[in-house]
Order: sequence, then structure tokens, then C-alpha cells
Amino acid sequence: MQSANPVRSTALAADVRLTPAYYFRPEGLGPYLTRLLAGCSSVFDIKAAMAVDLDHGGEDLREGQGVVEDGALLQGDVIVQAGARIEAGAQVIGPVLVCAGAVVAAGALVRDHSVIGPGCRIGFGAEITRSLLAGHVFMKHPCFVGDSVIGRRVNIGSFCSTTGLRCDRGPIAEPALEEITVNLDGQRIPTGQTKFGAVIGDEVALPAGTVLSPGTLIGPGTVVYPRDHIGGFLPAGSRVR
Repeated sequence: MQSANPVRSTALAADVRLTPAYYFRPEGLGPYLTRLLAGCSSVFDIKAAMAVDLDHGGEDLREGQGVVEDGALLQGDVIVQAGARIEAGAQVIGPVLVCAGAVVAAGALVRDHSVIGPGCRIGFGAEITRSLLAGHVFMKHPCFVGDSVIGRRVNIGSFCSTTGLRCDRGPIAEPALEEITVNLDGQRIPTGQTKFGAVIGDEVALPAGTVLSPGTLIGPGTVVYPRDHIGGFLPAGSRVR
């Protein structure tokens, strides 16, 4: 669902904290991800742009051919670039792009319009759906990332989870009906989406067991101390106890 809300349009035009450049640097991400991030004026646009690219499945995404081990389960259009590897026992349900140098290990599940960026390591019990992991993201243990955009050199600790769906308005509906908003300076900014988890900037580490509320924005370089729940907007360089 895309919103034509004028409040959203005004906020996006005025606030750098809603732009990809605030959260991510393009170095080392390769031509596709660099182009994707540069072409999105808002972090809320990234998921939709990525989905269009994956549904198209153009030759510009197919840079060589990586390794798919015997015993890996692949369904749909799964693009494995040269230097990437999907291990035996992993499950990948396309459309999905696994970029050069990434490893999807045994017991991992990647599905439904996701991009695993260069150098990422996805381990046993990790689940990813409708999300971008930009580059060198570590998800080595059981955890869940859905409807989210994750920056470079982010570490997702064991049993961490993003939450992309509101559950405070009565019974959950599928497909979702309630639009996700983000809170900036006390103002609710519509995302235009009914499922939106988190944006996590470069070089953030989430301690084990951290759960993120829908519409969480975490600026790059933020230090998060062990705690069980985080939401809202955390500026770049924050220290959160």
C-alpha cells in the first residue's frame, strides 16, 4: 500500500533522518545496491524498489554464478552471484538475490523479495523475509528480520526480532490492514506500508534478545546495551541503556 498523505510527503522532503544517506554509506556494496539506495529519496521506498527489481530479475543482477551445495532447497527465482554460497540444508524461496561473498548457511531461511548483500553471513535458525541486508551483516544465530532495511556491518544477536505488524488494535488480520507509522519529534509519519519493521544504520550491534517495535529507526553507530525492547527513532551515534 502506498500513501498519498501530504503529511508524509512534506516530512520526507524536509527531514534528512528519513533518507537512505542518513543511515547507509555505499562503499563496498557493489553497483546494484549503490544504485538502489541512490535512487530512493526515502527509506520507506527501498522495499518497493527492491521488489520491482527482483520481480524483473534483469541480467544486471546476475553477476556470474555462485555455489549452491547439494542439499540446499531453492524455490522460485534465486540469484546467486559469483563468490556467494548457499550451503546444504539452507532454504531460499525467491525472488531473492544473494550477492557476491555472502554465505547462507545450513538451517537458514531466506524468502520473499529479500536481498542478502555482499559479505553477509546468515547462520542456522536465522529467518529473513522482505528485507535488505546491505553488506557484511552477521546473523549467525536464531533470529528474525522481516520488512526491514539493515545497513553495513550490523550484527544481529541471537533471538533478536524485528516486528513489522501492529498488534495493538485487536485481532491480527492477514493481509495486514493497519498502516505503520514512525515517530519523529512527537509527530507520526506514515510509511505508506502495512508491514514495516526497522531501519538499522551502519555499524550497529543488537544484543541478544532485543525486540524492535514496528517502525523503529536506528541511526548509524548507535550503541545498544542489553535490553529487551526498543522502538521509535534513535539518532546516529546514540547510546541506549
